[in-house]
Amino acid sequence: MTEGPNFREANLDTRILIVDDSPLVRLRLRDLLQKHVNWTVCGEAANGLDALKKVQELHPDLIVMDFLMPGMNGVQAAKEIAKLLPDIPIFMLTMHMSRQLEEEARRAGIQGALAKTQVNRVVEGLEAVLRHEPYFGRD
Repeated sequence: MTEGPNFREANLDTRILIVDDSPLVRLRLRDLLQKHVNWTVCGEAANGLDALKKVQELHPDLIVMDFLMPGMNGVQAAKEIAKLLPDIPIFMLTMHMSRQLEEEARRAGIQGALAKTQVNRVVEGLEAVLRHEPYFGRD
């Protein structure tokens, strides 16, 4: 019995939660990520507290999260998410990536991070994280 294309695609589908306080950034990320044949944006959250709720409701396979957000920043949210669902990889996007922020992100269990100015590397970074490879870049 051969496997049809729909069977293969269904098994490779990755559900992604986007967390960013900017509606425009969420829209741009959604557009970028959904161009990948096996990725689906399953939801969006505007801050870390909202992300905690959405993670429990949606059970995404991957989270793409901003660092600086009102209420609870991305590193704090990552720590809380890791307590609830430790197997979900988290990839952080931030306006300013620094060595200090990278170290803080790693300690929080974040598997990858990039500056938002490096949007051309986001797909590469997410693919690495999905292969369980760390991916951190600075300008």
